[in-house]
Amino acid sequence: MKTFGGPVLFLDRSDINTDEIIPAKYLTEITKEDLKPYILEDLKLPGFDPKGPKTKNARVIVSRANFGCGSSREHAPWVFEVNGITAVIAESFARIFRQNMFNCGMAAIELPTSDLDQIFSHAGDDDAAMEIDIAAGTLTMTGGGKQKIFSFEISPFDKALVLAGGWVDYADQKY
Repeated sequence: MKTFGGPVLFLDRSDINTDEIIPAKYLTEITKEDLKPYILEDLKLPGFDPKGPKTKNARVIVSRANFGCGSSREHAPWVFEVNGITAVIAESFARIFRQNMFNCGMAAIELPTSDLDQIFSHAGDDDAAMEIDIAAGTLTMTGGGKQKIFSFEISPFDKALVLAGGWVDYADQKY
């Protein structure tokens, strides 16, 4: 079974759009793997390096509201998938992006601002990591010698998609 979690990449901004996640000029690439080097290439945040070790090692992204807004293309979740990102945590998601994450077998977890503020307090911790239990609806944030557990909800159907590995694997199991 797929594990969810690992080192965290903190993107402290709302409205990160799909063109910042994967620039449109790369949408002619033939395979998902071809998208890999272009993850977050056009995202502009102070101190953020899309080619840096924090981005390359990340398995979880934590951001703010309206993550994945913009185009409805699946390339945005795909670039996360090929880079080993298993989950994005945010206050809210663009509806189609969120569903595309579930359809690809990745978690799109919504948390209230107060929980996100606590998680963002670990942004400076070199050891910031998250462990996510999709079935139980919990995530454990560790960093700086501290640990805190947060609860979240995903609809039963979306949870089934994620646990199955995505829509295709779910359909193979059910039909």
